[in-house]
This record gives sequence, structure tokens and C-alpha cells, in this order.
Amino acid sequence: MEQGNQFGKFLETLRGKMSLRKVASKSGLSHAYIRDLELGRNRTTNDIIKPSPDTLRKLSQAYQYPYTDLLMKAGYLEEASSWQTPNEIRLDNVWYVEFGTKSIKYVSQDGMVEENVESLVAFTSFIEALMDLQFAKMDMHLFVNLNKIKKYAPSEGKLYFDAYEDGPYVTIAAMAQMKYHQTLVDYVARNTGATAQADGDAHPLSLKAKLLT
Repeated sequence: MEQGNQFGKFLETLRGKMSLRKVASKSGLSHAYIRDLELGRNRTTNDIIKPSPDTLRKLSQAYQYPYTDLLMKAGYLEEASSWQTPNEIRLDNVWYVEFGTKSIKYVSQDGMVEENVESLVAFTSFIEALMDLQFAKMDMHLFVNLNKIKKYAPSEGKLYFDAYEDGPYVTIAAMAQMKYHQTLVDYVARNTGATAQADGDAHPLSLKAKLLT
């Protein structure tokens, strides 16, 4: 963790003018605990405290701050410039990539490969490789291969990797839906050879789909 109470001060900076109670409502954490984290100690026992990765995930969502960056600032991750995928994995065949606190999951039609790592890194070149292959960041820890999506159900926020709703899928956040809606519609149409549509509503296929960052 950053020296002294620098991380707590950083959390306080992230909160800005937002009230503790509002952050509590957005994160599901108590406002007293959030303040303790900012102070770097439990005010009842005066013990030094460190937020867990799960707590940091909740704060990253409340503050709309990248989860990986928050883990790094809290001392859970080490920074590095690149990352190589396992030799048996071809990213262009992968449906989606999911980052945990100390693991990476690659999911495809062949199943799931999970790679445990002692310390995750700032995957600069790895993320660039995902972007080059048309992966889109759907939340703080999920990257989806747009070329593999076969069905999009906006009302449920689900992306399917075959044309049937009983098949494999991921659920994406509401903000990602707003950002990528037309892109997802266009990619589904291109991937299936169908007319662009979402939940039965027809749209002209404009195939302006591009990877948004």
C-alpha cells in the first residue's frame, strides 16, 4: 500500500464533494467504514486497516474508477509494461476475458482456462492486443470479443455467444449497454449475417461498429 496514509487520502480525493452517505448508498458499504478507510485506521480500535479486494471493487464501481488501477494503488498489484497469454490460447478464438484479483480467465467454445498469477500487472500491451482484436471493455474486469457475439438482449443486458438464449452468455453493466448499444447491434448482424436488430426491433445495418474505449 502507498506509504503512510496516502491511499486513504487518495480515496478521499476520489470521493470529492460526494457525501459519505451517498458513497455508502452507491457501494453498499457503511459510511463510517468508508471514512475509516480514508483515515487509514479503525476509529474505534485505532488499528490500521486495509480494504479487501472486494471492498475496492465496490468503491471502484461507486467512484467509476478502474478496478485494476485501484488495486494497484492499494498495493495488491505490481505495475509492468506487458503480459503474454498462455501459449495454448488464441485470443481471436476467445469469447471473453475476465480479470480477478490474482487470476485471468479465458472463456471460449473449448471451455475455460484460468491462469493464476502471484501478482497481476498493469497489462498495457495485453490490453492493446485485446483492443486490436475487437474486444470491448464491458465493466471494470470484463473484456468481450465483439466478433464472437451472436445475440444481444438489451432488456436483460445479456450477450450470447450462440443464437440460442439457453447458450453461454455474459451480463454487462447498464453503462456499457448505453455506450455500446448500436455497436453491439451491428456486430451481431455482421456475425450472424442477419439484419441488425435488438430484441426484435429492426434497425438498418449501418455497420459503423468500432471499438470504443
